[in-house]
Amino acid sequence: MKIVIIGTDGRPGAALMREYQGEYDVNGFNHAQLDLSNLDEIREKLGETDFDVLINAAAFTNVDLCETQPDQAFRINTEAPGVLAEICTGKNAKLIHFSTDYVFDGEKRAPYTEEDEANPISVYGESKLAGEKNVLATENRHLVVRVSWVFGPDRASFIDGMIKRAQESETVDAIADKFSTPTYTQDVARMLPQFFDGDEGGILHFANAGKCSWQEYAQWALDCCDKDGLSLKANTVGACKLKDMANWIARRPVYSVLSTAKYTQLIGTSPRTWREAVADYITRFYSKK
Repeated sequence: MKIVIIGTDGRPGAALMREYQGEYDVNGFNHAQLDLSNLDEIREKLGETDFDVLINAAAFTNVDLCETQPDQAFRINTEAPGVLAEICTGKNAKLIHFSTDYVFDGEKRAPYTEEDEANPISVYGESKLAGEKNVLATENRHLVVRVSWVFGPDRASFIDGMIKRAQESETVDAIADKFSTPTYTQDVARMLPQFFDGDEGGILHFANAGKCSWQEYAQWALDCCDKDGLSLKANTVGACKLKDMANWIARRPVYSVLSTAKYTQLIGTSPRTWREAVADYITRFYSKK
């Protein structure tokens, strides 16, 4: 099976590339090799590439910058996925496209299912939702995988920033009134091949099981570091509120926990908990340092 991954310099894309090398005939493009804001370049480079599955793990993900650069956000997050879908359909190949929990407004207080109506409250969320629609309008085999709070070893994320701060400072704070679920790139990479061959398309939510605030997430990470013998100056994460983030431009959903009930029903097993995933990540990648 020939697989092409777009966005190999990002967190999910790098994990997929590492996991699939040696197992599949895999080819990857980073941002320098394929610029998703250049639609002609997409058509030219992918048009001459042979593949069975195309995985789009690239996006314009800076939520605040999307507010000030909406044209760029919609070109990369909306128009480009539509072009990718057309190319895949023309090759009778499957597109797997990553999307986000930010397509929801956060007003619900129970995990969002794939059937819940999306109502984004930011340009980033709007552009990603429009991209989903472009992908799904082209071919019913194409799959949109929504993920949330993605972390992994290939590029620093929130969790890495918190650990670094705790190593350097005696005071660490994180938002206590915003809730979602971390998603470990290693777990994404391991679950995705189950959807390479089949006709399962549409929208699928995937995240690690459970829910947490950023404060809980950060505290658990520090607890795991402490357990693994990593030296920290701060061991407790203080609480701050979403409304205190005066520098943020875009609105963020307060609650964007993704339900993985559909995934569990399809596969027959639930994703492991976010606590297990974070503990595994820290043991595997921080204990070495």
